[in-house]
Amino acid sequence: MEATLQEILEARERRAARQAQLLRCYHTTLVCFTMNIAGPVKYSPLIARGFALGCMWLEAQLSASGYAVVFQEKLPRHTGCEAFYAVDAPADKVKELTLAVEEGSGLGRLFDMDVLDAQGRKLQRPTERKCLICSQSARVCGPRRAHSVEQLQEKTQAILCEAVHSHQSRAIGALASKALLYEVCTTPKPGLVDRNNSGSHRDMDIFTFLSSTAALQPYFESCALAGLETAELPAAATFARLRYLGRNAEQTMLKATGGVNTHKGAIFTMGLLCAAAARLEEPSPETVLQECAAMCAGLTAELADITEENAKTTGQRLYAAYGITGIRGQAEQGYPAVLHTGLPVLREGLSLGYSLERSGCAALLAMLTAHTDTNLVARSDRETAKAVSREVALLLAKDRYPGPETLHALDEVFISKNLSIGGTADLLAACYFLHFLEEL
Repeated sequence: MEATLQEILEARERRAARQAQLLRCYHTTLVCFTMNIAGPVKYSPLIARGFALGCMWLEAQLSASGYAVVFQEKLPRHTGCEAFYAVDAPADKVKELTLAVEEGSGLGRLFDMDVLDAQGRKLQRPTERKCLICSQSARVCGPRRAHSVEQLQEKTQAILCEAVHSHQSRAIGALASKALLYEVCTTPKPGLVDRNNSGSHRDMDIFTFLSSTAALQPYFESCALAGLETAELPAAATFARLRYLGRNAEQTMLKATGGVNTHKGAIFTMGLLCAAAARLEEPSPETVLQECAAMCAGLTAELADITEENAKTTGQRLYAAYGITGIRGQAEQGYPAVLHTGLPVLREGLSLGYSLERSGCAALLAMLTAHTDTNLVARSDRETAKAVSREVALLLAKDRYPGPETLHALDEVFISKNLSIGGTADLLAACYFLHFLEEL
């Protein structure tokens, strides 16, 4: 919606009246935060996100300085976003913080953070602001209209996109790394690397996983950025970008671990989740998994020509031998083991007061009974995998959230038989990611 000149003028008068009201009420320093947006369109989802970043950065600066915010108000209006902060601190010190926010990033050039002292006097900037487009003073370019509204809008859009995309991709990438770190630290996990031991694995330990996760952090951010940049395109376009990124990420992982495959499955699944979350305006666990399914539509059809003779990977060999679609099938269907089993068990456990770790262990075992773990089949055979799944199902029927003693005993059994459920561990990491995303 475009704002008329009359509406913009009325909004200014309304802000001035609100400032006077807040000063009378709180008798403190007051910050009035608006955005410098050229043209008649003063509000959009992108502008709102940029404004939210400004609020977050300002609040962080105030909190770090120990300044109490006694009142705050945020108003998303079609005449422009507005925020008011009554701060119990000297006005000149607060002005220093607002200047730091305005000058601390490219996005800050779009922020207009006025600071008023308790008497209503507006503190002035010590230096003039630069023009949005050139290096001249804004006071020089503005009055003589040195740049067209279209040029200013284009530059504003570019600044907003860069800042919002950068922040969002970093935030999503951080959740992915956090999920992998929580997964490997969840203890005890039968046959898997955890804080107690290396399970049935001889070539890796928890530190191998930590190194791998740290190395993959930029990859997860790149996947989220790919989702943001292709959000308006068909889901298949995002998936095509991910395949290129994934191949590079596998080499990064192997270099970080000295050739050990710690996260090949997680590179696939977590990359999908990052991109799917970024493609959505308001991601939820359910919509993210639906988006994963859309991105992977037709993926299992690629296995149609695989035979025991031409199979190259473990997944291809298991498909040729047993028709197991593995993680491809899970992704194409929107990860049903996560959606219908893992997440509900995790959520229920937390609601019952169990720790995230114990709830995660229960979700891990529950998902093992809900899908075919190709890692488990590869380390044994199809019948052994089925038998293990049945035994775990019986265990869960007696105790839906088994304690450490039961899990330790199961861990010893898995290690003695050299069994590992690495595929299910990737699904647990997916559960953690979606849980953290929901909290966020």
